[in-house]
Amino acid sequence: MTQPAAAIATDFSSANPHALATILDASQTQKIIAARDIFDIAGIKLWAQDLPVSQALQRKLLDRQLKEPLESCLKVEDGVTARTLADAVQALLYEPIALASLLHPHADALLREAAALPVHPVAQLLLSASRASSPARFEHAVHAMALNGALMLTHGGNAADLRAAMLCGLLHDLGEMYIGPEYGEAEAERTVDFLSYQQLVVHPHVGSLLLKQLTDYPADIARAIAEHHERMDGSGFPHCLQGDEVSALGRLLAVTESTLAALADEQAPLSRASVALRVVPGEFDLRWVGLIAQVVREQPPTVAHCRTDELKTRLNKLSSVMDDASDAAAALLHEAMSEDLQGALALTEYLLNRLRRGLTTTGLWHLDPVASPNAAEVEAVEGELRYRLRRIERAVRLRAGLLTDQDTQRLDRVCQRLTISA
Repeated sequence: MTQPAAAIATDFSSANPHALATILDASQTQKIIAARDIFDIAGIKLWAQDLPVSQALQRKLLDRQLKEPLESCLKVEDGVTARTLADAVQALLYEPIALASLLHPHADALLREAAALPVHPVAQLLLSASRASSPARFEHAVHAMALNGALMLTHGGNAADLRAAMLCGLLHDLGEMYIGPEYGEAEAERTVDFLSYQQLVVHPHVGSLLLKQLTDYPADIARAIAEHHERMDGSGFPHCLQGDEVSALGRLLAVTESTLAALADEQAPLSRASVALRVVPGEFDLRWVGLIAQVVREQPPTVAHCRTDELKTRLNKLSSVMDDASDAAAALLHEAMSEDLQGALALTEYLLNRLRRGLTTTGLWHLDPVASPNAAEVEAVEGELRYRLRRIERAVRLRAGLLTDQDTQRLDRVCQRLTISA
């Protein structure tokens, strides 16, 4: 399966309007200036060295091709540094979060490495702008940096491995600055618009190109960033890579990203992430999944929040929704229609079957939650599968692309069946 190309310029020959808007927003609280004179491709000087960025610069850059990428021409005088990162890790270690049991055994090593990380000027600019305009995005980068490093240390990685892992975590979402805020992860969860999904899935590619073209970070870090939403069974994005097509660092970063997504609810225990990583066999590298599962096994068992009779009802409803959506897709496949829609419907059946296999493999589907001591895990699996049903809609609409009105209505009927009422 191939993903559609997203309409985002990735040669950095002109200023990306979304990244520029973020930089301008950050300039209200940080000193961002031109590190050198800024020229367009014809040699006309647009901005002088040492001038602070402003709305006037934004107007001058409109539709102009630049001699050098804008990101290489700006600098932050009071921006993110390695010391900033070490302080952020130190603060994180004091927080009572689910990651604590993974991070604390490696606190000293994480702090030492964070204080020594090389922060390239382009990375400093983008991280500083992100911290000023979207503190939650910067916090996510710090969490990913620390968790990626902790997993690498638990696995026995050396100093070079640790540095690479922490840089991957820190830099993995820089590409999100280059898409509009209306296309961000949270918004895409609520939308059914193909173009929104298309914009979202390109951010790993943009982030990778940023590092390749504008920094001197190692190529394996740029590659891992391109892969952080890939899955080893080919169900990820943007390139649907499989198995060994995903690099070792990319596999690690995918586990870190998925762990943090599972823990987005601050009340979620680490066992929630362990379930999310294991519910569909073959998605993630078991070397990294096993490290998290081992820590969970050493913790006191969690308690289910749902009453057992309610949990059983939810499981039955989930089963009915999956069956209904699969039947609807199979029925439509027998009609005459475009190849794009046929491909999307086939993907629907494939992804639903994967969820079924996951349930069968875990064995939880056959447990009676009323009698089972694993009721909390059954509850976690049920919650994760609800989430996965929403993600199936994203994957299916991306596969379908831009359809005719008639085919869009057909696909809508299938996607509506992927929704579970509360």
